[in-house]
Amino acid sequence: MEATRDPAEQPAGERIEESRWLGEEEMQAWLGLASMLIRLPAALDRQLQRDAGISHFEYQVLAGLSMSPGRTMRMSDLAEIADGSLSRLSHTVTRLEKRGWVRRTPDPADGRYTLAILTDGGWDKVVATAPGHVDAVRTYVIDPLTKAQIRQLAQIGDRISNAIDPGGSCPSGRFT
Repeated sequence: MEATRDPAEQPAGERIEESRWLGEEEMQAWLGLASMLIRLPAALDRQLQRDAGISHFEYQVLAGLSMSPGRTMRMSDLAEIADGSLSRLSHTVTRLEKRGWVRRTPDPADGRYTLAILTDGGWDKVVATAPGHVDAVRTYVIDPLTKAQIRQLAQIGDRISNAIDPGGSCPSGRFT
């Protein structure tokens, strides 16, 4: 049987027999990355909850809309770049609508789609929240690194993201 490219698609028994185990240096790199993947989102979420009363996912939605033309995006596209299901996004947008930060309307170009639109109040929330969020990103990610490491991190992030999603549904640098 020919192996598929994605190891998760292979039956468990085949993966074990064909696995290339991690060497010591690879294991250390993986454990460091895994730790960061767990701790960084939690730290960013705590900062946003404490300082702005919103979750990191809510901030991603608001920030994504703030950087979109006309501060508007189809819900399906917003779910993709925010890396959330359409159901999760819908619940989140409902909360943001209740706060007056987002509104929804049918897409005039194709009524099968719904547009999410950042309101002026939502824009004000992003503007007020962004400095604290950027300070947290700087404290946790940027300041501990050298300029060369920052360039390497950007390249590493792009390469890993491309390995996960070769189509690139979430462009690098879109928002954090």
